[in-house]
Amino acid sequence: MSKVMAVNAGSSSLKFQLLEMPEEKVLMQGIIERIGSDNAEMSIKYGQDIEPKRLIGAEEGHITLTKNGGKKFEHELAIKDHDQAIDVLLQKLTDLGIVKDFNEITGVGHRVVAGGEWFNHSVVVDDEVLSKIDRLADYAPLHNPANAMGIRAFQKLLPDALSVAVFDTSFHQTMPEQNYLYSIPYEYYARYGARKYGAHGTSHRYVTERAAEKMGIPLDQFNAISFHLGAGASITAVKNGKSYDTSMGFTPLAGLTMATRSGDVDPSLIYYIQEREGLSNEEMLEILNKKSGLLGISTISNDMRDLEEVQETNTHAKLALNMFYDRVIRYAGQYFAELGRVDAVIFTAGIGENDAVTRAKVLEALAFAGVKLDAEANNVRGKEAVLTTADSSVTGLLIPTNEELMIARDVEALR
Repeated sequence: MSKVMAVNAGSSSLKFQLLEMPEEKVLMQGIIERIGSDNAEMSIKYGQDIEPKRLIGAEEGHITLTKNGGKKFEHELAIKDHDQAIDVLLQKLTDLGIVKDFNEITGVGHRVVAGGEWFNHSVVVDDEVLSKIDRLADYAPLHNPANAMGIRAFQKLLPDALSVAVFDTSFHQTMPEQNYLYSIPYEYYARYGARKYGAHGTSHRYVTERAAEKMGIPLDQFNAISFHLGAGASITAVKNGKSYDTSMGFTPLAGLTMATRSGDVDPSLIYYIQEREGLSNEEMLEILNKKSGLLGISTISNDMRDLEEVQETNTHAKLALNMFYDRVIRYAGQYFAELGRVDAVIFTAGIGENDAVTRAKVLEALAFAGVKLDAEANNVRGKEAVLTTADSSVTGLLIPTNEELMIARDVEALR
């Protein structure tokens, strides 16, 4: 029995989950936000008995009961950097009685966004691995530096724990050349690694394995289309249990219309707009990443829920929703053609798990492939469900993603 920490470090945030392995029991989960400020926010959900001796008074935060009978600890405090954030986190684990000693944590798995072509599976972190993660920063400038920072901070404070890097891109390293190369001079791939890498690989891997298990189909014979639909959204064609094609590209900007990301755009149009608006490359990328997508089209919000509330009276909101549905359906149709045989279509992530309207729109559009929506079964949120009728040629599934569990499993596998 061991305790494994699954970590997702952002530039100013730290998400975490502690699991007891191999039982796969979640002991706690939480997030620290606004790292680097005087009003950082810590939130920890857990279920063990409280040891309250260091939690008296407003300065030490407060504990509330959650709906499921667990507990939630919340605290606002000054946190200058990730080292301090992790130090505070570990201290709270003992304060709250979640662990009695830091040495109980025997492994730490870290989500790393870009693994390039160096990493096609999770690896134990050493100096060479860390150096490569640093060198891949150009592929994910908002993520890899923060991921590396989190790794170094945990290694400093938990030097005896096994440190493992789990890469978002590794699942997609099985794509064939015709699917990951761009139709540009081959020399750019040879020199710079200019190709499609995809993203959300850990999520796609988890729901693929879970769906195959649920349907009783051997993973190496399982074909599926996995819809990871959230603020960031991607679709992956899975052939014989492996990634065959995916919608995101060299970076997570390509593919579907997303919350604030544009998805696919003709590169000539980008140059056209830059010339007329006098925009630098950095300014244009800022627009494509943070001011486009649902937000850019609707002009009011990047949240599907907000747009659904006003779509009957706001034409821009309606248009944004229709564009989102259209891009999802377009990629799904392409992947049906690429795979030839599809056993399941799988919905996951924030929108995929909670938005019945989006799932219905997609499943109804796939009627050409023999997909038959079960409207009553589709009226569900956040839990595993079969969404199609018994006589549907393709099974529609809702599988809540669990990237943290995949990270913890990879840590255990590398012991």
